[in-house]
Amino acid sequence: MNHDHTGNKIINPYTKLKGYNCFGCAPHNSFGLKMSFIDQGEFVICYWSPSDHFSGYRNVLHGGIQATLLDEIASWTIQVKLKTAGVTANIDLRYKKPVFVDQGQVLLRAKIREIVKRIAVVETELFNPEGELCCSGIVKYLIYPLEVAREKLNFPEFDAFFNSK
Repeated sequence: MNHDHTGNKIINPYTKLKGYNCFGCAPHNSFGLKMSFIDQGEFVICYWSPSDHFSGYRNVLHGGIQATLLDEIASWTIQVKLKTAGVTANIDLRYKKPVFVDQGQVLLRAKIREIVKRIAVVETELFNPEGELCCSGIVKYLIYPLEVAREKLNFPEFDAFFNSK
């Protein structure tokens, strides 16, 4: 797989919030996925290393964990590309190949396909270490107006995603 880490590393501004413990992206949640993201042109990407404790069938990454990975990267794509936040409305995934937990880092990739009224349609993909597409899907997000995203979801000033100050 092409490990192209170029792009802008996205800073997780939520780590400063009291009680923040997101299963997907909190770096200090010992049970979580600890995802981090890179803004790479039209895509947001994530390199993530599966662990045995995320298995379903022996040595295979649980399908629910794959769904969580793709839901989480879709959320960060909304935040970085649309400069607001929202909530998941629908996830439609296609599992194409098993993802093995003992073969190394996978690549997740997401981009916004379209926006229909307040629904953002996000294309998501999960590739195994060989670069084969293992899971793909459409995640639909209900986008909040910026003021609502700030009030309900603690959406920060946009600069906080790229500026460590």
